[in-house]
Amino acid sequence: MSALVYPLVIGTWEIVALVLVVLLLFGGKKIPELMKGMGKGVKSFKEGMKEVENEIKEDVEKPETEKKD
Repeated sequence: MSALVYPLVIGTWEIVALVLVVLLLFGGKKIPELMKGMGKGVKSFKEGMKEVENEIKEDVEKPETEKKD
């Protein structure tokens, strides 16, 4: 593995350490609230992406006469 890529690899003990640090910083009660907020954010982002995708598809499917408006 390249010397530049190797430091980016996260092992088991690094993940365990991160989980412990997060637990210490936020506590057991705050983590579910944080995850719920993250879930809502991801859901909102996906909905926005679908709206943009639908607008693009509608624009592509319009006949040339309608596009000139």
